[in-house]
Amino acid sequence: MAAMAEVVESTLAGMGFELVDVQASGGGGLLRIFIDRPEGSNAGITVDDCAEVSRQLTRVFAVEGIDYGRLEVSSPGLDRPLRKAADFARFAGSKVEVRMRLPDASGRRRFTGVLRGAEGGVATVEVEGRDVALNVDDIERARLVPNV
Repeated sequence: MAAMAEVVESTLAGMGFELVDVQASGGGGLLRIFIDRPEGSNAGITVDDCAEVSRQLTRVFAVEGIDYGRLEVSSPGLDRPLRKAADFARFAGSKVEVRMRLPDASGRRRFTGVLRGAEGGVATVEVEGRDVALNVDDIERARLVPNV
């Protein structure tokens, strides 16, 4: 899966997109690719963007010998997952939900608050009026909370 993700990431970078996430079904039949615009771009992902990426990845997968049954390409949505340390810096000021792999000293694993940024592999989230430092490597899952 890691080698395939590298192929996808490289292909997307050449097309002006960034890889947000790759999900494969248990049998490898369904392959989901979530894409976004690079940092600093205000344009969203369109259906045409997804179709363009799907066509290109289909060709690349054929050349690379990557086997899959069905390919889906989409935007990450309003509740975009945060995966890399750069994501935590990029979306500073946004409301986030974070679930840690292990509980902290107080037994808490889930945090919802305003992301203040990230530095040195540590994301800072303001939760109930206090800043909480969370090691990015210890985060099980993090997502933006849609502002609706």
